[in-house]
Amino acid sequence: MTAQNEKIALFIDGANLYATAKTLGFDIDYKRLLREFQSRGNLLRAFYYTAVIEDQEYSSIRPLIDWLDYNGYSVVTKATKEFVDQAGRRKVKGNMDIELAVDAMELADRIDHMVLFSGDGDFRSLVEAVQRRGVRVTVVSTVSTQPPMVADELRRQADNFTDIVELQGKIGRDPSERPQREPREGRADPRQHTPQFLQRSTAPRQSANVGAGGPPLDNFDDED
Repeated sequence: MTAQNEKIALFIDGANLYATAKTLGFDIDYKRLLREFQSRGNLLRAFYYTAVIEDQEYSSIRPLIDWLDYNGYSVVTKATKEFVDQAGRRKVKGNMDIELAVDAMELADRIDHMVLFSGDGDFRSLVEAVQRRGVRVTVVSTVSTQPPMVADELRRQADNFTDIVELQGKIGRDPSERPQREPREGRADPRQHTPQFLQRSTAPRQSANVGAGGPPLDNFDDED
């Protein structure tokens, strides 16, 4: 099998990828990311997982997930749960591990290569299970931070590990092109208009260039 015939699926842990890119100081350009992996083989699916706060008047992650949903990604979301910790602080919990694992196992018999964008060690067992079905697994995270963003057990289990720093020139966006966020009111239909904060600052209004990975939820906690 040639590389161009290899069936690939991407599984993006949105919160984890955002935190990794933010720590490294760059934004993910999701349009470039999709094109990069389309060039590597037959890209069957590109899943993006994130939790959302449904009762907020405005969700800062919503423009991004709307854009992704209409531009080649399979977006999987679920509502967060609120709780108060022992110190009396309001916390928001939204763990997407189960949803990602179920999709990966369902698709395992139809792909040759799984690319997991996460450094979460909880995925080690999933990677092992997918490998038993004959699927090659690449984990994308980083060891360029202190401490590393990828769990050692996940990195060891993967067939390949790619430090996202190596991909920055292919999937990152130039910081000089980071635009101002669009005002909350008056946002257009994402099928016809990319939200302003996803556009290049010098691009026309109809540009479809993708930018930052989206801000995290306030006091977000994705641990079980």
